[in-house]
This record gives sequence, C-alpha cells and structure tokens, in this order.
Amino acid sequence: MATAKNTICLWFDKDAEEAARFYEATFPDSRVTAVHRAPSDYPSGKKGDVLTVQFTVLGIPCLGLNGGPAFKQTEAFSFQIATDDQAETDRYWNAIVGNGGQESACGWCKDRWGLSWQITPRALTDAMAAGGDEAKRAFEAMMDMKKIDVARIEAARRG
Repeated sequence: MATAKNTICLWFDKDAEEAARFYEATFPDSRVTAVHRAPSDYPSGKKGDVLTVQFTVLGIPCLGLNGGPAFKQTEAFSFQIATDDQAETDRYWNAIVGNGGQESACGWCKDRWGLSWQITPRALTDAMAAGGDEAKRAFEAMMDMKKIDVARIEAARRG
C-alpha cells in the first residue's frame, strides 16, 4: 500500500492502536491499515510494543504515534465531522462521549485519548453561511449548547 503524500500524525501516550480501532468502528470510510511494532527493546519500551498505527478516519490518512506522555492533545487540533441530521449527530457524539470522552461547548467534545472533535450538523453550517439575522439567531442558539440540537438551530434560523 502506498503511503499518502500528506498524513496527519497524532501523538498518543501508548494507546494509538486502541484509538484507531475505535475510530474504525465508529466512522464510515475508516480503517486500520497497518500496525508497526518495535523490532527490539528501546529506552521507553520493549520489542513488540506498538510504535505506530496507520489508519484513516472518514477517508483522511492518519498515523498514530505512541510517543509517550511528553505531549498531550489540545483543542488546537480537531476533526470536524459534518453530520446530516440529529440521528447522525447523536450517534457520533454519544460514541465519543460515551466511550470515556467528555462534552465541551458548541458541538465540541473530546474522546478518551484527549483528541478534540467538532460534531457539526450541516444545518448549523448552512445557517452560518446564510449570514444576516439567520446566522445571528443560529449562532446565539448554538452558544448555550454542548451537543448541537438541529431542531433548535432550524427554529432559531426561522426566527
């Protein structure tokens, strides 16, 4: 399998494979394509430990690097997942938060590995793109939400 020209590298303490398997099970067009293990002992690990995991999330090539505890995930990087309806929004949100993750504000949440996700219904994106009073009302409605409520966004948009 050819390596992608551009791959997102995500730093994990030690659970890159577990995270990649979760993403594979949660999102369509996601899969683990390779697991690379240490060929010998090294300062922070043993022969056979998982070093890197190649995977895709919704078709985006990623590399999970088990780099140890030196660096943590931050909101400076997130996956934004566009959803088509409330059911899809709920499915992804509940999978992430319900698997040891945590809610945040305005459609953001973190998975149990600290990676941030924006679960963003297209209804919200469309409302913001409309501009004017529609965007203002939708934006104001979103500001007090954790998981986005599509019906509330649509109602706000209508005024």
